[in-house]
Amino acid sequence: MAAKVFESIGKFGLALAVAGGVVNSALYNVDAGHRAVILDRFRGVQDIVVGEGTHFLIPWIQKPIIFDCRSRPRHVPVITGSKDLQNVNITLCILFLPVASQLPHIFTSIGEDCDERVLPSIMTEILKSVVARFDAGELITYLLAGQSVLLQLPQ
Repeated sequence: MAAKVFESIGKFGLALAVAGGVVNSALYNVDAGHRAVILDRFRGVQDIVVGEGTHFLIPWIQKPIIFDCRSRPRHVPVITGSKDLQNVNITLCILFLPVASQLPHIFTSIGEDCDERVLPSIMTEILKSVVARFDAGELITYLLAGQSVLLQLPQ
C-alpha cells in the first residue's frame, strides 16, 4: 500500500517537474532600458519590439534577441592630419543609443553588434573630415578655450 502511494507521488512529482520546465522555458525577461526582438524559426524576425517585463514565447520555436537601448558612451582615438598637414592625435567621445522602433530592421540588416560594426568607421571618417578643416593652432585654441565643434550626422 505504501509503495503505491510513493509511486504515485513520484509520478506526480515527475509530471510537475516536466510541466515546470516547459513553463520556465516559455518565459523570458526584458530588463529595464532594454528591448527585445523575437526571432521565429519559421517566420523570421517579427516586426514587433517587446518592451520591459516578463513575456511568453513558444519554446524552441521563438528566441528573444535583447538589445540595450540606454545611451552609452563610445570613445574612438584617431590620428589624423590637420589643414596644415600636422599629425593630430584626438579622441572622439559620443553618446549613442539605437532607436527602439528600428530594432527589427537593425537586427536583420546589421546584426546584434551594430555599434561595433558601424560606429568606429563613421566616427573616424567624420572626425577626420572635421579636423581637416582646421590647422593645428586653431584646434589647440578651440580645445584650450573649451569650445567644441558641433556635428550633425545625416539621417
